[in-house]
Amino acid sequence: MPLRPGSAGGTAPYPDASPPNRGRLSMLVVLLSVLSVVGIARMVGPDMVRTFYYNAAYGKLDAEVDVATQGLEKLKPRLEDFSLASRLVAKRVGPSVVSIHKPGFGGEEGQGSGVIVDPEGYIVTNLHVVIGARGLHVRLTDGRTIDATIVGVDEGTDLAVIKIDAENLVAAQWGDSDALDLGDLVWAVGSPFGLDSSITFGIVSAKERRSSSGMVRGAYQEYLQSDVAVNPGNSGGPLVGIDGKIVGINSAIVGPSYRGISFAIPSTIAREQYEAIRKDGFVERGYLGVQPEPVPTAVRRKFGMEDGRGVLVAQVVQDGPAERAGLQPGDIILTWNDHQATDPTLLSRAIAATEIGSTARVEIRRIERSGPVEAMVEVEVGRSPLSVPFTRR
Repeated sequence: MPLRPGSAGGTAPYPDASPPNRGRLSMLVVLLSVLSVVGIARMVGPDMVRTFYYNAAYGKLDAEVDVATQGLEKLKPRLEDFSLASRLVAKRVGPSVVSIHKPGFGGEEGQGSGVIVDPEGYIVTNLHVVIGARGLHVRLTDGRTIDATIVGVDEGTDLAVIKIDAENLVAAQWGDSDALDLGDLVWAVGSPFGLDSSITFGIVSAKERRSSSGMVRGAYQEYLQSDVAVNPGNSGGPLVGIDGKIVGINSAIVGPSYRGISFAIPSTIAREQYEAIRKDGFVERGYLGVQPEPVPTAVRRKFGMEDGRGVLVAQVVQDGPAERAGLQPGDIILTWNDHQATDPTLLSRAIAATEIGSTARVEIRRIERSGPVEAMVEVEVGRSPLSVPFTRR
């Protein structure tokens, strides 16, 4: 073996290759390894990639399932409480809800819902459920089918009271719709599409939907809005709160079927009208003879009025109390007796609650040639044309 001088004066053997050649050899080994892996990947690459991806995805999903399972176990007591509350609401009000049917010449002519509010057999429903009926029969949750008679109706609020003669009836209790707040849970019970004893739930979406909202036509109507699923056949059935008490009478939806918005007559209104209908067969109301509307912004500017004050007289009924007292279209009512006029529906209710034949003092604002003027007008309160006793046809 050839020898070379050592750095320390000794000798050392020559290696087979110099250090630079060893580095190139290492790089060659690495390159060959990579090429081997690439070659293998080309042969089995797609399957390997998919296997790796599915394993990773499975691992993630499996972990999420574990976390969800543990979370649900912790939440289970509270979820069970809510589920129990919903079941109890159904059991509390369910026996009081009835299915109402209008027989026709060719079979069933119409169908709706109602709620028993007195064990003597008094049932509240919508006027549009029973109007034009040649006969009515009611199906109870216990399977009995009983003929019903109409006690009276109120066109102003689309309410009707019917009665059945039967024993062992379970009456629902009235609740307080004024105590509801946005987001409160509510349930609707009725017979959508003829499916008896159906229950759905949601939340209160809005309150005090009146004529100014554009969704209400009647001067005396007001609605609770919810997202509870209500469909044809639910009309007249109850909307109930967390205590199972009636907070509304389901009455209307937007469109031909449920679209996420439903309306109910608040219980504070429905109960008052029910008691009047049960007593007299109709609701007696005071009458002015005007079409009240919100004051447009342009009119407010013209009159120099602040927002929220006054109700516009859009039309005056010929030979009605308002015309006889000198009120004119375009007048703005500021007060009715002690009632501050701010909303057409609330003003209509204040007028309706006034004693028929009494004299009411009405403060108005009117545009004269000299400009806006205010005046006090006295009106003899008339009787509403809607205050007509129900006549069986």
